[in-house]
Amino acid sequence: MLLAVLLPLTGCKQSESTPPTEVEVESAPAAQTRITEHIIADAVLAPLAQAAIAPRITAPVSRFYIQRGSKVKAGELLATLENRDLQAAVTDSQGSYDAAQASYQTTTKAVVPEDYQKAELDLAQAKANLELNQKIVESRKQLFAQGALPGRDLDTAEAALVQAQAAFDSAQKHLAGMREVSREAALKNAKGQLESAEGKYSGAQAQLAYSEVKSPIAGVVTERPLFAGETAAAGTPLITIMDTSALLAKLHLSQSQAQLLHLGNPASVTVPGVAEPEDGRITLISPALDPGSTTVEVWVRIGNSDGMLRPGTAVKVSLAGRTVDRAVVVPAQAIVTTQSGKKAVMVIGKDQVAHRTPVETGIEDGGLVQIVSGVTAGAQIVTNGSYALDDGAKVKVVQPSEKDADEKPAAGESK
Repeated sequence: MLLAVLLPLTGCKQSESTPPTEVEVESAPAAQTRITEHIIADAVLAPLAQAAIAPRITAPVSRFYIQRGSKVKAGELLATLENRDLQAAVTDSQGSYDAAQASYQTTTKAVVPEDYQKAELDLAQAKANLELNQKIVESRKQLFAQGALPGRDLDTAEAALVQAQAAFDSAQKHLAGMREVSREAALKNAKGQLESAEGKYSGAQAQLAYSEVKSPIAGVVTERPLFAGETAAAGTPLITIMDTSALLAKLHLSQSQAQLLHLGNPASVTVPGVAEPEDGRITLISPALDPGSTTVEVWVRIGNSDGMLRPGTAVKVSLAGRTVDRAVVVPAQAIVTTQSGKKAVMVIGKDQVAHRTPVETGIEDGGLVQIVSGVTAGAQIVTNGSYALDDGAKVKVVQPSEKDADEKPAAGESK
């Protein structure tokens, strides 16, 4: 009976003296450092410049001077189309132009001056004849008054004077017309014929020039669908040139993300198959939203002097956005989400008890999260093991190496 009484008392004392269970966790102090928000987005590499060269005329390809992959300079001859008919047209137009030039020179230096001089001479002769007839009429009037001349001779002289006056007036009007109209019209006519011939000659030369396909930019030939002898159609791309000395990573961001960026901001471009990310700079932030996706197009320029990167490659772009210089940060795995959906961290007190503390987060980058409010720098935060950890739980801080040692089997043993 005495033993039966003592056993329950002994059990109560043992249960009262049993310490609470400690949960092993990893921890780290909340640090104060500079943190930068990075925007990650998918993009496609595009050439710095591109020209899909289409001929202006339809003709068979006489000869190609390049192949795919050929490096070309601006203005370099790439291909020649069949152009013998165009060369003949140029020769014909040149002959007409030369003839028009000769006609213009003859008109301006010979025909018009001769006609003008003849009109002046005709006027001078008419004037002299008029003056002569005037003197004759005056002389015969005196003789008639003296009775020495019959009236018939006076009438004849006066009729001749009227004819001379009419001839003088006609010559005078003709010269005036030459001065005001005829000479100017003749020069305009000759000049118009010359300009018409010159225009036809220039047009024939242009048609001939269209048979030579030249590169408008420096770059690399990326497309050449036809072979020599095949017919190139006007308006259909014959050769494609891309300037790949530098590439543009083109991506689309939301308006709120784009507002965090500025021209010249650094960027990092991750290319599949390339070990290290490529450094770049933002060269364009579109001033307008894309009407289809309501996003903002952003261009990041990266170097490609060795030609290893290719247009059309899908890449990942990391852009630097907001930066906070003295931010309180904790590891991302330290953030827990409560049942109400709010964020919190487990703060270890001096008594080694973990307390769930609500926090407001900000920028997240590189595995670190900015704590805007709720925790100050230096607070000890549970970084690993906070999952399902109760508020007020007793914890034991261990190093990652200690936990790994407990979990890993010794040499020669199997788990």
